[in-house]
Amino acid sequence: MAATKAQRQHRIVKLLAEQAVGNQAHLVELLAEGGLTVTQATVSRDLEELGAIKVRVPGGATAYAIPELPTEQLAPQDHLRRVLGEWLADVTRSGDLVVVRTPPGSAHVVASALDRSGIDHLIGTVAGDDTLLAIAAEGKGSVLARTLAESAGLSVA
Repeated sequence: MAATKAQRQHRIVKLLAEQAVGNQAHLVELLAEGGLTVTQATVSRDLEELGAIKVRVPGGATAYAIPELPTEQLAPQDHLRRVLGEWLADVTRSGDLVVVRTPPGSAHVVASALDRSGIDHLIGTVAGDDTLLAIAAEGKGSVLARTLAESAGLSVA
């Protein structure tokens, strides 16, 4: 089965992070070694869509790199407090899972802020329409629930 565009682009990002790739032909070869047969034109489009740029590496050569994505940058704490204060309606814990309720259509906003927050013990989030699931590190669900509730100005149960 052929890889999807998302799978192929994910592999490209990973390859560029692991090693210096100076040209598209080299990237085509590396993808082929990993079982993905693609044309140079496809790689060119993928690099464009990923926002790849050429950077100088030690020794003077150039290599492709993907600039840091905004979703990987940490959100300032005051932004997080504002988002949580405005959008959190309820926080409930079940073990290391924290269920967060928001107004309709707002869960993704809160999940994105949490994902970029750097909050201790938060592994990740899954958002729906008005509910999101925040997954805490093993044994840290109560700490995470308390942190979220307090940041939102909610009483801690």
